[in-house]
Amino acid sequence: MVQDEERSVEQLDREADIAADYLEGLLDIADYEGDIEMGVRNGRPMVQIVADDDTDIKHLIGRNGEVVDALQQLCRLAVQQETGERSHLIVDVDGFLKRKRQILRDMALDAVDDVRETGEPVDLKPMNSFERKIIHDVVRDEGLRSRSHGEEPKRYVTIYLKHNDADDEELEDDEYIVED
Repeated sequence: MVQDEERSVEQLDREADIAADYLEGLLDIADYEGDIEMGVRNGRPMVQIVADDDTDIKHLIGRNGEVVDALQQLCRLAVQQETGERSHLIVDVDGFLKRKRQILRDMALDAVDDVRETGEPVDLKPMNSFERKIIHDVVRDEGLRSRSHGEEPKRYVTIYLKHNDADDEELEDDEYIVED
């Protein structure tokens, strides 16, 4: 996702502060213990909930990350209401995103191996835009090409061998572009 405009570190820190305050309020209401860590990563504000006792915190992840995704959307809305600007804030709970990135990276590398071995394209399961972006980045780094297909919520990635340069020029508009 490309930022509409470059934001200063101060603006990004302010977005993280707003989201952290919002999350602290939610944690108090839910009576969950957790510390909030804030920062800026890859030009995006990031807020993470961490805890020593992860029993309650796991409820904030949810099945396949649905709860953490919902928390992220709520925090983005809180930031937008306060600043008037759309935010690309990232919310993480107990390192869930790091673990998810590794799982997706492994999945992409397995698919890349299959494509190299068989020469045939591989379709992956439907994924959200965050997941597809990770797949596209890994595939590009491995020297293959990928493309998203379908409509939400069933949008998925297909991984292909990279053919000769003429084929790459012909397909250049569709490849490596994350339309998510």
